[in-house]
Amino acid sequence: KAQCTSEEGRELLSACPPVFREERKSSLRHFAAIYPEDVPLNMLSKMMEGSMQTVWLNQNHFYQNKRVFVTGHTGFKGSWLCVLLAMLGAEVTGFALPPAGEENLFILAGVEDRVRSIFGDIRDLDALSAAFDAARPEIVLHLAAQPIVREGYRDPIGTYHTNVMGTVHILDCVRRSGCVRSFLNVTTDKVYQNNQWPWGYRESDRLGGFDPYASSKSCSELVTESYRRSFLADGGTAVSTARAGNVIGGGDFAPDRILPDCVRAAREGRIIQVRNPASVRPYQHVLDPLAAYLLIAQRQYEDCTLAGSYNVGPESGDCITTGVLADLFCQAWGEGACWEHVGDDGPHEAAVLRLDCSKLRVQLGWEPRWRVGRAVEETVAWTKAWLSGREISRFMEQQIQAFFDTDSANHSK
Repeated sequence: KAQCTSEEGRELLSACPPVFREERKSSLRHFAAIYPEDVPLNMLSKMMEGSMQTVWLNQNHFYQNKRVFVTGHTGFKGSWLCVLLAMLGAEVTGFALPPAGEENLFILAGVEDRVRSIFGDIRDLDALSAAFDAARPEIVLHLAAQPIVREGYRDPIGTYHTNVMGTVHILDCVRRSGCVRSFLNVTTDKVYQNNQWPWGYRESDRLGGFDPYASSKSCSELVTESYRRSFLADGGTAVSTARAGNVIGGGDFAPDRILPDCVRAAREGRIIQVRNPASVRPYQHVLDPLAAYLLIAQRQYEDCTLAGSYNVGPESGDCITTGVLADLFCQAWGEGACWEHVGDDGPHEAAVLRLDCSKLRVQLGWEPRWRVGRAVEETVAWTKAWLSGREISRFMEQQIQAFFDTDSANHSK
């Protein structure tokens, strides 16, 4: 199996275009090394097919002319997602609050020129319904949220209203529409009842949430499952949730996040202040979860039996402490950047958080592509390109192409 020398293996490879044949052979060897000898080769091929689709995403025409509705498109993740979808030829309608702050990725990346952008509040059902009905989407990617843990402590009512009722509102639009084939709710790795385990949480583990942000996202998961069972169980609309780890990348200007805090301090020549250097988190570049979201949305569109909840996280070795992440940033930034530990009397935050992403790997064949070191380097490269006056929209396209490039993207360190 590992050498793909059997008649069955040769047949599988011969069906693959020559330009991708070596990549397919490499993936078959990878899966054969992981799974027991009695797993049939055609099953291994099916498992890794999703991984190959990820490799070929920039040649994939699935999203060409697909009507896609993105909530939260003015945020950090949403802006990257819109650029990626535009490159794939999708017809994107975005619904979100206007971009916040003088520095924001939505404006820098020229997202408004790439998609049909509608400014509105996810808590306003009438405004959301009007935008949704006009778009008549086939695919819905729900990213709109209040995403900051500490903001949840400052404004718990607003956090629950946005993260819970916002989910109710978008799902009710889906329920009434009759046009949506694939719905994905993007939540967080913090939805689990955190027991400070050293191993990763699985999708079957108990939901919980200590703080208002985590709890609100757990509620969002429950709302999604309720709507799926109550209104969307006939299979006409495939419904999934994606529970992603901590995301980094160029253009994140949010407060109370470690890498944006590092960037702000380094730009100003200050020592970086790290509150919880021993906290363990699953860090990944923003393009890794976005690729997973698009893969989930596509595969469940094609086969509704693949719908469900999926953890989206990095390799286990990339679940690192905040202090190690700060070290990686200082090395990548240069210019004498350094950090110090400062005491923090702030609200509770989990000390250890890991994800087990076996389900996404086995069922859809997904693999993370940029290791955490590369993710930090690309974040620094984006920031320095922006500070030097480079055209950010073009630079982002180049990073996206590099990410999906078969030579450079395969488990880059």
